[in-house]
Amino acid sequence: MAIERTFSMIKPDATKRNLTGAVTAKLEEAGLRVIASKRVWMSKREAEGFYAVHAARPFFGELVETMTSGPTIVQVLEGENAILKNREVMGATNPADAAEGTIRKEFALSIGENSVHGSDAPETAAQEITYWFSSTEIVG
Repeated sequence: MAIERTFSMIKPDATKRNLTGAVTAKLEEAGLRVIASKRVWMSKREAEGFYAVHAARPFFGELVETMTSGPTIVQVLEGENAILKNREVMGATNPADAAEGTIRKEFALSIGENSVHGSDAPETAAQEITYWFSSTEIVG
């Protein structure tokens, strides 16, 4: 098994409800280690840039509005098969479809306010990590 790094985000709906510690605890309990973390309040420009892949989709405006509505925690996680493990711990995008014990099953409010985001592939992880962090901020 390979040690990987992945990007993780705790979204505004979760930070507003003071769930930062609870979400991070679930990630750490799954064997993932936080090697970089910071609290940011995304500007519209940052949110549009981060989610540029979705720019043509009908939900893009609502997504940007949601992501700029409050503080967000951006993190780099490290661990064995970190990308897959993080996605398993997060659960399905729709909390109604998420497995028991997952972050989204326990904390998400809806598909749009689903509390967390995680990279889906090594290339995406690398891109998302460098969007928010310089190499000197990652201390693994």
